Amino acid sequence: MQDNIVIQAPAVAQKRTTREWQQADAAHFLHPFTDFGALAKKGSRIITQADNIYLQDSEGHRILDAMSGLWCVNVGYGQQALVDAATRQMKQLPFYNAFFQTATPPAIELAELLAQVTPPQFQHVFFTGSGSEGNDTVVRMVRRYWDVLGQPERQVIISRKNGYHGSTMAGASLGGMSGMHAQGGLPIPNIVHIDQPYWYQNGQGMSREEFGKVAASWLEAKILEVGPEKVAAFIGEPVQGAGGVIVPPETYWPEIQRICDKYNILLVSDEVICGFGRTGRWFGCETMGTKPDLMTIAKGITSGYIPLGGVMVGNRVAKVLIEQGGEFEHGFTYSGHPVAAAVAVANIKLIQQLGLVERVHNDTGPYLAEQFASLREHPLVGETQTCGLMGAVMLVKDKAKAQPFDGDLGVGMLCRGHCFGNGLIMRAVGDRMIIAPPLVMTRAQIDEMMALIRRCLDLTLADVRAKGWM
Repeated sequence: MQDNIVIQAPAVAQKRTTREWQQADAAHFLHPFTDFGALAKKGSRIITQADNIYLQDSEGHRILDAMSGLWCVNVGYGQQALVDAATRQMKQLPFYNAFFQTATPPAIELAELLAQVTPPQFQHVFFTGSGSEGNDTVVRMVRRYWDVLGQPERQVIISRKNGYHGSTMAGASLGGMSGMHAQGGLPIPNIVHIDQPYWYQNGQGMSREEFGKVAASWLEAKILEVGPEKVAAFIGEPVQGAGGVIVPPETYWPEIQRICDKYNILLVSDEVICGFGRTGRWFGCETMGTKPDLMTIAKGITSGYIPLGGVMVGNRVAKVLIEQGGEFEHGFTYSGHPVAAAVAVANIKLIQQLGLVERVHNDTGPYLAEQFASLREHPLVGETQTCGLMGAVMLVKDKAKAQPFDGDLGVGMLCRGHCFGNGLIMRAVGDRMIIAPPLVMTRAQIDEMMALIRRCLDLTLADVRAKGWM
């Protein structure tokens, strides 16, 4: 057997200036959800390191990451336990697949652990590489379930406008983002949408409780329009994340559950953002009081340290697929990747050891809610919402009339620019400013973040008044 050839790494890592990094980036790297030409002219922000809830860019600026990377770094940056888990697994078995009737110990251990921390109806998991792949799997699995049961006509999956379920062909179709549907001939057939449960936009004149039931009734109306015998499932995020941290009224999800039960329709909870403690429970469906049949997971499962996703498969579906389904013609090279699984196990155990879910539920989540509520006094703020450790601030032209700014003005992006300029990552969804910080965030760090948010709101207010927009 030929000995392995060892190639030594360079003694000193290559160093470049910010401009050199930006030039190389513009020359070769096409970024997601980006105007490529505009970014090439402007130049990317180069992030070089991170610790706890803070990032550092190539210019040495310290930035409070109030978006957990992209909703995912739940345990914060720099957790050595996750680094060690990846290193150990890479040395022992860096990769093997789950095809050919094989498995690896980390994937099996993770499956066992997920069965423990998820709601009791979930005892099985199908691993993917991302949340988008997870939702593609949902489409395949839902339709296969009904096919096995002798009801192949049940093809239609109902989702929501302004929902987000990924950017693959199926994921983007399930999502209700009009900009995504305008590119690539989406949605694919047999995926339809209802309006979102966004009280501030659609429920004025009703109490939140009344509106929650009205918004849920749109599902029943769509089922009857399509034909109950053709509807396979309803999918939704417990809290709409990329749509703007839209927290539905408390009456909404229980009524959705009742309607799904009435028409024997599968309920799918997309927990890619809401899972692993974000809402103050392990999963958003527990916060909202639903009992889904399938649950998409990703992001917080590894705290973003390495890509991993999956679908938790409830007993109702698993029993049919296992006992009657035969071969399921679906899968991915990296399903159950041993390094990703090892990191996920370490991550979930760290969440348990640090008591992060309980901390968000009992301490930092309620504190964040109090602090966000105090922002309602600001002249720009029409509404605030929080759920666990995620929150939204709606910027409006006229608070009393709930009148928004003209969308073409880009007030949210103006505010986002002030956030980046003052060391804060806060996302803009239209004129809705949102956060989802790492779950390790302390009360003192919430205070630090709130001071930055207030400063940026004041700067934005000064700008819109100077421009005559308000």
